[in-house]
Amino acid sequence: MRPPAPAVLGLLLLMLLSPGEATKKPTPCKRCRELVDKFNQGMVDTAKKNFGGGNTAWEEKTLSKYEFSEVRLLEIMEGLCGTSDFECNQLLEEHEGLLETWWLRLKKKYPDLFEWFCVKTLKVCCAPGTYGPDCLACQGGSERPCSGNGHCSGDGSRQGDGSCQCHLGYRGPLCADCMDGYFNSLRNETHSICSACDESCKTCTGPTNRDCSQCEVGWAREDDACVDVDECTAEPPPCEEQQYCENVSGSFACQGERLRPAAPPASSPQNVILPAWAARGRVLDSVKSASPATRKRVASAQTLTSARWRKSPV
Repeated sequence: MRPPAPAVLGLLLLMLLSPGEATKKPTPCKRCRELVDKFNQGMVDTAKKNFGGGNTAWEEKTLSKYEFSEVRLLEIMEGLCGTSDFECNQLLEEHEGLLETWWLRLKKKYPDLFEWFCVKTLKVCCAPGTYGPDCLACQGGSERPCSGNGHCSGDGSRQGDGSCQCHLGYRGPLCADCMDGYFNSLRNETHSICSACDESCKTCTGPTNRDCSQCEVGWAREDDACVDVDECTAEPPPCEEQQYCENVSGSFACQGERLRPAAPPASSPQNVILPAWAARGRVLDSVKSASPATRKRVASAQTLTSARWRKSPV
């Protein structure tokens, strides 16, 4: 039996992937950035490669030629993409001439390959702090997008809308305001820093329990400070019977298991099924609650069983 062709294997793999995984592809900007990162790493790996013979003057003369040579460029290009990396190989094949032009003619004038290749030439990326097809400045400006307290949607790419996705503790269109539970420890025209309130505060103006504007649930204001409320002393008690209440950090917890409900009583004593009794005819205690007629039948059976046990050899 012949093994399936590579194309068939690829199709099967595609079918096994979920729709989101199968359709999710890296953006053109990400592909370009990855290629540039590999190129830069290739330059590091080939720096002063195959030299070190001890003749400093000869090495400096020879290395200066190798540094910008086509030989070094070829070595870098050969290590850029793996054989199975289709996206990388496709991008390299399409723009190999541009990389060669930058290496041989424009490297000194435009030392930042990413900016020249991805931003200005291919126009698939934007400079940091800008977004969208026209590379507009993010909210808060390209120097400090989102006041430095969030991420700009589409930052550095030709995508997104430039809106701010704030870090924990911050809110507002520019991420300059504080969420509940945080207060401004520093704020001026360019910077806004939010720090956490004391655990007793829902809102606050400072770091202690005396700076609370509003107490958190489970805390109450007492002597100009938010203090822990002992819910375990409340009436009626907050926990079920056979449980004990534990008050920890502004909240309480009921510890222990609740009592299981008792088994429902038999609907009719006359319908009691004779239970099994222990060795030598001892009747279980549950029979004592049966009707007189039932107890009489049980007593007779007990007498008969006892007689049998007496006759039995030990």
